[in-house]
Amino acid sequence: MKKILLITTAMVFSAAAYAGDPTAGKEKSKACAACHGDNGISQTADFPMLAGQYNDYLVHTLKDYQSGARKNPIMAGQVANLKPADIADIAAFYSAQRGLATKY
Repeated sequence: MKKILLITTAMVFSAAAYAGDPTAGKEKSKACAACHGDNGISQTADFPMLAGQYNDYLVHTLKDYQSGARKNPIMAGQVANLKPADIADIAAFYSAQRGLATKY
């Protein structure tokens, strides 16, 4: 019983660590709009759409750009100074947006 309780507690704290504020994320994502569009709907196929992406995918991807695991000099520069809370907020904003159902 104690092991189950500890695992459950750890899962709750882990989920809380990644909970972002979409309102704060909208403000923090203003620099992203130049390429990805105001609400994450890019106007060109050159830049990925962020609207409607899964929150955990966005968090993971931004962290990969920060660490260098994912290579893109533009994105590396954009995310270099983001704190974990910034990443969580930006991901919360874009994942809350309605994505498009069609491709270019």
